[in-house]
Amino acid sequence: MTSNAPTFSQLPQPTPIPSFADLSISIIVSDLSNSGAGRWGGAVRPFLLSQALQKLGCRVKLVGFCFGDAGAIESTPDLPIDAIPGQPYPGFGRSVRSALRQIDGDIIYAYKPKPTSFGVALLQKLRTHRPLILDIDDWELSWHGGDKWHYRPCVKQLARDLLKPNGALRLPDHPLYLKWTERLISQADAVTVHTQFLQRRFGGTYVPNGKDVVLFNPARYDVQALKQKYGLSHYRVLMFPGAPRPYKGVEDVLTAIEQLRDPTLRLVIVGGSPYDDYDSHLLAKWGDWIIKLPKVPHTLMPEVIAAADVIVVPQRNTPAAQAQFPLKLTDGMAMAKPILATRVGDIPGILSETGYLVDPDAPEQLAAQIRWIFAHFEEAIDRAQYARQRCIDYYSLDVMALKLADVITQVGRSI
Repeated sequence: MTSNAPTFSQLPQPTPIPSFADLSISIIVSDLSNSGAGRWGGAVRPFLLSQALQKLGCRVKLVGFCFGDAGAIESTPDLPIDAIPGQPYPGFGRSVRSALRQIDGDIIYAYKPKPTSFGVALLQKLRTHRPLILDIDDWELSWHGGDKWHYRPCVKQLARDLLKPNGALRLPDHPLYLKWTERLISQADAVTVHTQFLQRRFGGTYVPNGKDVVLFNPARYDVQALKQKYGLSHYRVLMFPGAPRPYKGVEDVLTAIEQLRDPTLRLVIVGGSPYDDYDSHLLAKWGDWIIKLPKVPHTLMPEVIAAADVIVVPQRNTPAAQAQFPLKLTDGMAMAKPILATRVGDIPGILSETGYLVDPDAPEQLAAQIRWIFAHFEEAIDRAQYARQRCIDYYSLDVMALKLADVITQVGRSI
């Protein structure tokens, strides 16, 4: 384990942000419910795209659907949102017609290659001949088995899937339709992606997630006061500030903590999983080592991060993890926290030498690295300062805006 702090001989120089003050952009989002894009407030990709585009002077609006009874995200003075009630097929056609009337931007920007976003955007492009950008922040089919997934029903199953009120093929984003939609990606005028994995698979321009490094600035927060506020003063805190899911490797960190048997160590999970009862599974097995904090608004997330000693991003080596840009990574970088992560996907490139890396699915390596970080904590804090600078230079909202400016210039010639 190296003990030398990283150095950077060449860092990008600040570049003036261009202005597109006369341009309006409609971002099409498949799920604008509070359990969809709204579950993490302003922290997820559609809101980051909106903030970066607004830095360019663009007028931005979100348009999309709200399925079920989760409730729609509400508009704010800074960001208008049109959430249309979504229905299964065939009623979804009426939802689409309502959405098309709201998509009035000079540029159409579809978030995710789904029928409920990219499919709708393609229809609007055909109607209006406006340029269309597609943003890909996940490999959607990876949740269904990736390239191995196939739909081969018998005649009876096909009839049930099509005709029953809860038939699978009545879902607007069924994997079969996702597969068809992927084949239409070339119809977009430009594609943006946020990981190298997605760029290799789909092409496009690499636009990694940007962080608000003004909001996420450790100088604004009193660490000891916040540790006391959240009941963490007596612990050495490893924090996972995301939604636990099996591929995110939280079990590996808990196994490592169990191996260390240090009574001062705790894994703090913020918000928990909105998808299922996975939290309950973790608490049933490792409850003595877990502190669960409630979900907080995005604007309060920096103070929660400030109460951590180390941020852990222990992704497992799965297609879903390879395709993702973990937002908690730049949460920790911007807040100058030591980061312990796994060598999965873009994580090594994002951190470079500013964090600590171990192999995926290796609790014993995590345990050894946790022990080492706390034994050399002053050095870990020094290294974390480089992580913040790297976040500012490569993964800030300003940098995201500059990358989007190039894409807009590319497609804007047809306006």
